[in-house]
Amino acid sequence: MRRVGRSAEERRAELVELYKELHAEHGCPLRATRTNLVFGMGNADADLMFVGEAPGRDEDLQGKPFVGRAGRLLDELMGEVGIERSQVFIANILMCRPPNNRDPLPEEIEECTPYLMRKIGLIRPKMICTLGNFATKTLTGSPMGITKVCGRPQKRELAGLDLTIYPLFHPAAALRSTGCLNDLREHMRRIPGLLEELSTPPDAPEPEPVGAAPTSAPAASQLDLFG
Repeated sequence: MRRVGRSAEERRAELVELYKELHAEHGCPLRATRTNLVFGMGNADADLMFVGEAPGRDEDLQGKPFVGRAGRLLDELMGEVGIERSQVFIANILMCRPPNNRDPLPEEIEECTPYLMRKIGLIRPKMICTLGNFATKTLTGSPMGITKVCGRPQKRELAGLDLTIYPLFHPAAALRSTGCLNDLREHMRRIPGLLEELSTPPDAPEPEPVGAAPTSAPAASQLDLFG
């Protein structure tokens, strides 16, 4: 059951505070080598979240998730099924880019996962699309690889919420493989139907999107990103 109590506006305000907290102080082992912390961005009351692995070069430079080639493909595939980026919240397991885009290390995942859970608890999505191995294994709590669970919705409890995890291939993998791209496109087409099955009447107006600043600390002039 979805947690009730705090309004969408109150939860959004807490998300803004978390954003500012992490920009001021984040103990990730990658802090020394990153350019920008990539908090995540989108609708702070979204029914749908996408969670990837870690920021890449473009994301690190801009402080925003999925803005490189993989992000453009994700936008294209969402558009094909009538979903706009402003309707969802997009984040990663890690908020800092690993050097040379290497795989995240266990201690890095351990540091960042509690903050991801706080975001999930504040946004309260009905469904989370995990993109790739690391996101899928982290959020399902299972060692089973993405190729075995891709396109198979799973019921999970995360951050005090009963929700659906929908594992998908990472768009970066789809850029390297036509077969992977075809599978990702086919599985993305199921998202509207899955959301419809999970839908409930909205309890609050849709808030303004929450964005991520392209600098390592939010200046006063950047707070208008949160409305």
